[in-house]
Amino acid sequence: MAPSDTDRSPKTRERYIELAERQVIPHLGDEKLQALKPEHLEHWHAAPAATGLSARTVGHAHRVLGACLRRAVENGTLARNVTTVRKPPKVEDGEVEILNQDQVSTVLTALKGHALYPIVVLALSTGCRRGELCGLEWRDIDLHRGTLRVERSIEETRSGGLRVKSPKTRRGRRNISLPLHAVELLREHYKAQLELRLQLGLGGKPTIVFATVEGRHIKPNSISRTISRRIGHSKPATTLNVYAHLVEGSDAAAAKAIEGMLK
Repeated sequence: MAPSDTDRSPKTRERYIELAERQVIPHLGDEKLQALKPEHLEHWHAAPAATGLSARTVGHAHRVLGACLRRAVENGTLARNVTTVRKPPKVEDGEVEILNQDQVSTVLTALKGHALYPIVVLALSTGCRRGELCGLEWRDIDLHRGTLRVERSIEETRSGGLRVKSPKTRRGRRNISLPLHAVELLREHYKAQLELRLQLGLGGKPTIVFATVEGRHIKPNSISRTISRRIGHSKPATTLNVYAHLVEGSDAAAAKAIEGMLK
């Protein structure tokens, strides 16, 4: 039931299938496509909302169904796409949640000494998403200038494992100024990686900033689960998604402000 556009990423296709199986089919699966009416969609939209499902998720599911019906119309299987008649629920713009200094302190205290401490500090320092942090390589970081370059992201799917992908837009590739605290922590992290490689007899220099013991990419989802347990979030999805909005912009002034917060 999910769209089959070949230009969709594996993660996007996986999400479409999930929306179809969990949100569309249980409510509309017994209806014939030719018999779908606006009233059916209206009832469908109301049912998930009654169980606490967000309007945004309902809207995503509506668009998945719409893409399927649009293709059916193009193929001549269907006369009209009913999703163009009945629109999904309106999504209200919410305030971006930003951590205050006490909350930052709580997070850092809870994770102090943990292997993921450096990645959380960098998340707080840069606003990078967890996939971007997992995709960072040492060649992307200039410790002398105190800058970081986002060039790629790690995507995790249930069927295909980990996949390296480029940012969706040109703005996704960006330079970010690092606060001094983050630079010092990254220096220590790099030194620890070198020492570990020597102990394991791997030799050479580390390539990936946040990697497994073998030097491979770590799973973005594992970061959220681990950190969520440490700081008491019930839903891993909120971890780092909230922290990624700590600061807007990537200039030196922002880095200086964050430095004061981290201290």
